[in-house]
Amino acid sequence: MLCTQHLIGSKTSFLLQKTVFRKFIINYSRILLSMDHTKTIFVKRYKSTVKKSIENIHILKEHKLNSSELHEFSNTNLYTSRTHTCGQLRAENSEEFVVLCGWLEYKRLNRFIILRDGYGSTQLIIPENAIELFNIVKDIPLESVITCYGKVKLRPANKINNNQATGMIEVIVDKLLLLNSVDTKIPFQIRKFHKANESLRLKYRYVDLRYPEMQYNLRLRSKLLMKMREFLINNRDFVEVETPTLFKKTPSGAQEFIVPTQEKGKCYSLIQSPQQLKQMLMVGSIDRYFQVAKCYRDEGSRPDRQPEFTQLDIEMSFTDQSGVMLLVEELLSFTWPSELGKIKTPFPQLSYEEAMLTYGSDKPDIGCSFKISSWTKFIRNSPTDVFALVIKNPVNKLTIKQLNELKKSIFTNYPGVNFSLFNIKSLDTFKENLQSTIQGIDVAAVVTAENISEHDLVAIASGSKYKALTVLGKINENFKVANNSNEPWRFVWVVDFPLFEMESGKIQSVHHPFTLPQTKVNSNNLLDVKGYHYDLVLNGCEVGGGSIRIHDASLQKEIIESILKIPIESMSHLVEALKSGCPPHGGIALGIDRFLSILCKTNSIRDVIAFPKTFEGKDLLTGAPSEITVEDMKRYHLNLCNTENS
Repeated sequence: MLCTQHLIGSKTSFLLQKTVFRKFIINYSRILLSMDHTKTIFVKRYKSTVKKSIENIHILKEHKLNSSELHEFSNTNLYTSRTHTCGQLRAENSEEFVVLCGWLEYKRLNRFIILRDGYGSTQLIIPENAIELFNIVKDIPLESVITCYGKVKLRPANKINNNQATGMIEVIVDKLLLLNSVDTKIPFQIRKFHKANESLRLKYRYVDLRYPEMQYNLRLRSKLLMKMREFLINNRDFVEVETPTLFKKTPSGAQEFIVPTQEKGKCYSLIQSPQQLKQMLMVGSIDRYFQVAKCYRDEGSRPDRQPEFTQLDIEMSFTDQSGVMLLVEELLSFTWPSELGKIKTPFPQLSYEEAMLTYGSDKPDIGCSFKISSWTKFIRNSPTDVFALVIKNPVNKLTIKQLNELKKSIFTNYPGVNFSLFNIKSLDTFKENLQSTIQGIDVAAVVTAENISEHDLVAIASGSKYKALTVLGKINENFKVANNSNEPWRFVWVVDFPLFEMESGKIQSVHHPFTLPQTKVNSNNLLDVKGYHYDLVLNGCEVGGGSIRIHDASLQKEIIESILKIPIESMSHLVEALKSGCPPHGGIALGIDRFLSILCKTNSIRDVIAFPKTFEGKDLLTGAPSEITVEDMKRYHLNLCNTENS
């Protein structure tokens, strides 16, 4: 049985101790790497690692390093027993003695090893005459943790791997140290061609995190949040304030998670947004606030939703809509990862009305979406507006089954919309079908105006204006036009949203009841009033939303109590705060998870979160949510029904 605390491959084994004296470490390094290499970077870095009390100035003086070299080697390897990461070595490191630590990803013929860590991978070579190393490598399971001591060599020209950052070199192994041998069956290998299904990945997330893609995503997330904090605090004098996650249940908006307390009949709710709290911070003269906030919503999961999520929450006093939008554009320009190119500012703007009429969506992908046309002018005495979407010879063609499923979904979800979908194989047949479908339409004029031809897909919708447009927007989501602008990052502001909408016979806020109306509100114009709300859309996905808030207590009370019919007692704390002298203010929240998912080009936001929930909101790693004990039920005055036995 291998001892995981001893060197492998040398005639003498001894316990590595990081607390030994500096002189002993230097002598040990000389023995290990030979007398000819006592001044290698291994000695320099290993000394500074185990003797943490050495001051930087002493390191500079003793090793004749300039400050830039010291900073470079301090970034990742200081305080560790390695000299380099597995993704760090290049051709210029040839002939250097190095120490690498990582996971055994792959081995072939027990001589060729791929060692991987969170930064990359390096090929290790066992010398042909190292029989003892050869025999021991044979017994080390994949994904075991090892340390390698060896010398960097350039690969032969025919062995260079241009697809690997370290592909110019390999490390000839001198010694190996087995730090921890795998003692269980790893459910999947960390290889690109062995990608496991998502359920298995989530159940064994601690293994899945070793994938290079996951490492990149999480490290990019960390850097992005750091840069956001740097810009807001150091460059724009914002104050980061942590607000509670346990809050009072909000009577409107998304479904919230309820948190029972030991006081019978009393509960908290997990906050769905710091909205009310940040407005009260404005009252309290914290006039430039932000936080990286955890938020919770008990809603059905989607690829871009999680029951708990992270948003960058921002609020400012004495500002207006253009001020908030300018701040966000400057923030994103400052924090944008350099490897992703550059973004152009200012971002274009579309009104809600323009977005719906043009793309059928308030989240348009402005560079890759087909545009909607109004066909009402081609129809005699049309009782309703008729809109059409002509998709020219679509590249990503849908199968007949997919088209039928799409039509079925539309008929189910939009029963009041008259909808037709034509997959044109014969232009003459299309003309006949169009004439019989829409009475009084000038078919020739339509075909000429839209330049309709064979192999095009034509979707037509009529009825309630915005519902008909939304149907065509759903069709648009399934097809992409060629990105003629060659802009990979297509930002757009959508502004001038309706303030209210009618849902199930009741007036509701389109977003939330705290948005400032652009005009005076009365009972006769509720569905015509627009609000100072703005959404930020990137590549067809909403990544942020904000508004200028109501700061007048009487107006806020009127909207909550008289228009939305929400009991004012549930919002009395906010109304009282507004009465206490509240400045004009506004803000925005950027969805960090969704934003990063777009930047990393993942299929789901779960791939940019370390420990996400499943599509159904479950945690496969721990089995949560789980049952609670009888004692907990008594403590929190709960009486749960067993629906299976009832």
